[in-house]
Amino acid sequence: MDHTNMSAVNNFIISGISDDAMIQVTIFLLVFIIYLLTLGGNLTILLLVSQDTQLHTPMYFFLCNLSILDIISATNNLNHILISFVSGDRTVSVLRCIMQIFIFLSLTCGELLILAVMGYDRYVAVCNPLRYHMIMSDRICALLAMLCWVLGTVESIPIFWELLKFSCYKSNMINHFFCDIMPVLTLSCSETHFLDLYILTIGVGISAFSPCVITFISYVFIIATILKIQSTTGRHKAFYTCSSHLTVVILLYTTLAIQYMRPHSLVNLDSNKLISLFNTAALPILNPLIYSLKNKDVKDALLKRLRFSIIMNHKDSKI
Repeated sequence: MDHTNMSAVNNFIISGISDDAMIQVTIFLLVFIIYLLTLGGNLTILLLVSQDTQLHTPMYFFLCNLSILDIISATNNLNHILISFVSGDRTVSVLRCIMQIFIFLSLTCGELLILAVMGYDRYVAVCNPLRYHMIMSDRICALLAMLCWVLGTVESIPIFWELLKFSCYKSNMINHFFCDIMPVLTLSCSETHFLDLYILTIGVGISAFSPCVITFISYVFIIATILKIQSTTGRHKAFYTCSSHLTVVILLYTTLAIQYMRPHSLVNLDSNKLISLFNTAALPILNPLIYSLKNKDVKDALLKRLRFSIIMNHKDSKI
């Protein structure tokens, strides 16, 4: 192996999306707006679910977990774009970079598991409605949510540990807008076969494929049950309760498949940055939008809160 220009690195430099000043300003404004919308949208979901008793159901409990994941993920992935634009400093320590990768992977694994659990919840609601509240009890829901968070973290620990052992890099320039696993593996001159194998087997085979199979099987039974419903109105209502979750699942798995289901040696990092921008910036804001626009209960709760706020403001103005 040629070790020319290969050395230990203390800090990485994040290249960002573009070196053009005007494009940087545009991207900063776009990301800043998306980040504010992500915080606002997901915090609104959390507020509505916590204050409206009609939303105190397993589906919205898991939606709250999804919102918390999205808030943390967006903060973790987009903070460097915002901070580096204001400060002008694109450097990040190796440890902080590895921590960002660990948090990103943990949250992504957790989100896939939460979506699988939500798929199972929809299966029980549609296919076994009479036993729904017994099967999806508060205790079971809390255990399932905790399991998703813990498994997402545990599955990412070996990657974190292996990255800490990397001794040298071909360069300290990361061709991305945040620390992601693929650009770091591309830079490393340390042995990466274990990580390649782990990402392929555990990352793709278990963390991604297993939740996908659970979700797929759930929807096979859901669709089979819906097709047995005699009335068109009944079929439409049953499918409508699942459409928001199904839309989010399709969007997330599509972007992850395009982005990560390739050996890192074949990854085009420049094109991957655009896919990552959609995955890390757009999806967290799309989740609350999809659930708000496609879900009658959330829309009704939001309108109720808006009417209440208008009435209270009107009363205050009269005093």
